[in-house]
Amino acid sequence: MERVRLDLHQLIEQATAVGLRRATDGTRWTNGQMLWHMVFGYLIVRRLLPGVRLFGRLPDAYSRRFAAALNAGTRPFHVINYLGGCGGALVFRGARLTRLLDRTVNQLHRRLDAESDESLGRQMHFPVRWDPFFADRMTVADVYHYGTQHYDFHRTQLTLEPSNR
Repeated sequence: MERVRLDLHQLIEQATAVGLRRATDGTRWTNGQMLWHMVFGYLIVRRLLPGVRLFGRLPDAYSRRFAAALNAGTRPFHVINYLGGCGGALVFRGARLTRLLDRTVNQLHRRLDAESDESLGRQMHFPVRWDPFFADRMTVADVYHYGTQHYDFHRTQLTLEPSNR
């Protein structure tokens, strides 16, 4: 998470207004929208963790049914995910975006440091059609790692060229 924090700070410091408005590679978002979406992945981690802890204590069928219900809503999810990237970037950009990631990473570090081996092993089913990094079953440890996987994947789609930073 620290590598990501440093990388985002560097990207934001070096990005120009023109570069942030440029389209990303392979998505409908601009670079500015993608930067917000990359940080949003860590916000999602914070929201997923309580669910995994809860469903990890319940019989497996509960999380399997919950994941199936979420998978049934995949199409609306993707619309909301796209529009959220567009809207979030209007509010969270520049220093505000880096501060948000800083706070979120600090909170995740504190929580991760307090996790036991037992709590890190709790798991639940996930809606695999929502995200390529969601596996059918994910542990608390997997969810902590998800934010970085998500960031790294989308990092490759940025088109902030060095000459335009």
